[in-house]
Amino acid sequence: MKRVLGCLLAVLMLLACAGCGGKQSGDEPSGEKKTLTGTLDEMKDFMFVVTDDQGDSYALTFEGGAPEGLEDREVGDRVTVTYTGELSVVDPFTGTVLSVEGAD
Repeated sequence: MKRVLGCLLAVLMLLACAGCGGKQSGDEPSGEKKTLTGTLDEMKDFMFVVTDDQGDSYALTFEGGAPEGLEDREVGDRVTVTYTGELSVVDPFTGTVLSVEGAD
């Protein structure tokens, strides 16, 4: 009886773990695309800061190399950032930067 119960619990644990392993596609970032337009104030190897027209500064972090178009920009340039996720003045950026383009 103990062996049957032990095997049943092991199978149940395997099924529970298998349900947690959701697969995400690496090609397309999930979420709605949003934009932020402002002045590029700071650039580092892992993040950059954009200040919008209302004076709010946003630190946008990235991994695995600079986002498309960031290398072509300099501090002081007016830019439009396309991103997914949530952007906040006080909380860390929780999203993906898709591109950085010059703003007109």
